[in-house]
Amino acid sequence: MRRARSARRATADTLCAVDRRREIRDFLVSRRARITPEQAGIDLPGGGRRRVPGLRRSEVAALASISVDYYVQLERGDLDGASDAVLAALARALQLDDAERAHLLGLARTGTDPDPPTTALRPHVQRVLETFAGVALVRNRRWDYLGANHLGRALYAPIFDAPREPPNHLRFLFLDAAARTFTPDWEDTARDAVRILRAEASAAPHDPGPAALIEELRHASEAFAAIWDEQDVRLPAAGRHRFLHPEVGPLELTFEAATLRADHGLTLLLATAEPGSATADALRRLADRPPTPFTNTDVR
Repeated sequence: MRRARSARRATADTLCAVDRRREIRDFLVSRRARITPEQAGIDLPGGGRRRVPGLRRSEVAALASISVDYYVQLERGDLDGASDAVLAALARALQLDDAERAHLLGLARTGTDPDPPTTALRPHVQRVLETFAGVALVRNRRWDYLGANHLGRALYAPIFDAPREPPNHLRFLFLDAAARTFTPDWEDTARDAVRILRAEASAAPHDPGPAALIEELRHASEAFAAIWDEQDVRLPAAGRHRFLHPEVGPLELTFEAATLRADHGLTLLLATAEPGSATADALRRLADRPPTPFTNTDVR
């Protein structure tokens, strides 16, 4: 048993290491390509235009005050040994936002093996979910739902009623035809979900769950692969989401996301409706939906 666990861990570490170099390379190349010389304050001779958009490697190196050879090494995926000062200079040169800076730092800092991700929800957390009057769910980094209250299961009935366990939001978005009807703003929702997945995966490179799901969806969904290749990242944040529920029709909910600090890798999601709105009435009807059993699934 111990030998089998070691073998699985070695496989996961290899996958993460391979993905890491590819992620670093593709991320830096994509960020360099999106910045024009004008945006970087670089004057082109004669005010001319380039056939290839973006900055040259030599220009990024100059903006970051590092040698061209060193920048080429970094862009090839080798961030090992890069100091905080170099990473900060690189972030400034590439005009990274907060989410992108965190992503770059996560890609660079993989030497520390943190506590393993939580694989099952504690009973106390499930009891807390059940006391919340609105929608309440808990997911892990690969977007498996490990817990939900009655209203959360009723809202996401198309996900929770699927035969595959555990319920997974990303598989539903990209592999279930019903997702585009259930989620009217599918394009924006899918893009944000992939951006958040990338940010969370880079922040926890030793968690094999996101890496395995990413590889699965890259092969199974052209839409996922296209969004993934954009290299964009986003931190989980509050937001308004629309749904077309098969039982109660249109819904508009405001979501809040928070990390469960005592449970590594788990995110708490809470959603409410505007008081007196049509959505609030629809949620009351959903609350009367017969309860469906949900097992506190242990995800391995």
